Amino acid sequence: MTDPKVTAAISSALQAYAKYSIFDAQALETEFAPIFSSDDDFLTKVDRLDEVFDNNPQAEELREIFFDLLLINFFSEDVKKLEDDYLETPEWEDIEEQTLDRGTELLNLLLYLNECEDEGIEPELEDYLKEFLLVDEDEFQDEYRIYEPVIANQILVESPVSEIQKVAATISGDSEVKELFYPMMCFFQNPDATGHDKEEIADNSANKSFDMAVLEILVSFN
Repeated sequence: MTDPKVTAAISSALQAYAKYSIFDAQALETEFAPIFSSDDDFLTKVDRLDEVFDNNPQAEELREIFFDLLLINFFSEDVKKLEDDYLETPEWEDIEEQTLDRGTELLNLLLYLNECEDEGIEPELEDYLKEFLLVDEDEFQDEYRIYEPVIANQILVESPVSEIQKVAATISGDSEVKELFYPMMCFFQNPDATGHDKEEIADNSANKSFDMAVLEILVSFN
């Protein structure tokens, strides 16, 4: 099974990517759908996902965020068919070990948005940083390090998207939130972005196809 939010996110992301690139990524939707909905084990799904991207290098920059979607779908749907404590088993630990270098911080954002839905609260950047990631706690200093550019620029959620892009351009290339900074901050600035809002975000983006694909995923989950 595929979580309805994941299905919507895949469709919206591919549509956005196709709109702002020369590659019709939307045509890949029929290839992804059976992978996400299949009863294959997680690593087999990962292999099938990678095969689609290997065969479509024009969409390479979507590979890791789609891995995030595959993983969030596993947590939402696939685990229902497994033992209650599956995520604590040696088998899952081995899968985690084999996929340590996969995915992005988008996964944490999606987990946070699911939590917001469960608790009936609106997503807010400060809440995400302090209450979900616990960046102020001593034992979560890895999260603080990763999100330091975001922590230092929280005021941008009250700034024009043009200012968000200016700061995004200054973030170090080796930052783990470099690519996600602009769409993430734009989302927290306006979680209910409309068509006009999205056009303004796209107009100020340095990488329209990727940024708008990520934004559409976040909007789909909100």
